[in-house]
Amino acid sequence: MTTKINKMYFRCVLLFIVYLITSAFSYAQKNQVKFPDPALTESVEWRCIGPFRGGRSCAVAGVPGRNNIFYFGATGGGVWKTINGGRSWNNISDGFFGGSIGSITVCPQDPNVIYVGGEKNGSGNVSSGMGVWKSEDAGMTWTSKGLEKSRHIGRIRVHPTNPDIVYTAVMGDLFKDSQDRGIYKSIDGGNPWKKLLYVNPSSGAVDLCIDPTNPRIIYATTWNVRRTPYSLSSGGDGSSYGKA
Repeated sequence: MTTKINKMYFRCVLLFIVYLITSAFSYAQKNQVKFPDPALTESVEWRCIGPFRGGRSCAVAGVPGRNNIFYFGATGGGVWKTINGGRSWNNISDGFFGGSIGSITVCPQDPNVIYVGGEKNGSGNVSSGMGVWKSEDAGMTWTSKGLEKSRHIGRIRVHPTNPDIVYTAVMGDLFKDSQDRGIYKSIDGGNPWKKLLYVNPSSGAVDLCIDPTNPRIIYATTWNVRRTPYSLSSGGDGSSYGKA
């Protein structure tokens, strides 16, 4: 009896997979969707490039024009850097700050300038950061740039032509209401910051983007979220998006 049920289950799964594939190709033909040239993707494979440690990473950034230089932020492990495409990694924040890193931005105009902020993950074991930190020598040294109460920073963006103009999307404390949430701006490379957008004590800014064709235009999203040791409330009043 068990064998018959297993065979029936397998057939159902197989038929469902065939249905999904058939539907995908039907949709592509109907809407004239162009798939990538197989010659461009057949040799591309994903592989783990370490470092081989526990935890997760919610932030990664590369350097334009430098194909082997990358940074990533670790949960509870600070900022890591590779100069050889991931064959080896070095922690570059030890001795300066700790905490989790969830946002990394390399200045488009000057790749020596880097901004980082606390992790924004909403999981039950989320760990907060220690505000905004800045390096002006590609990660050799770091300076605190305020927003110490931000705890969780969704995104940091730098003006495409002026490294001193910086925007941060601050989630705030995920476990309670906070007045420190919102979009902040600095015109002198951080600290002091001016709050540009605030929705309510329960909704923080989770993402923002600068229009690449006009840096005076900024898009941002906010998220009403509450984390407890045993539950997660996501969405509600204050969860929205906007343009400035």
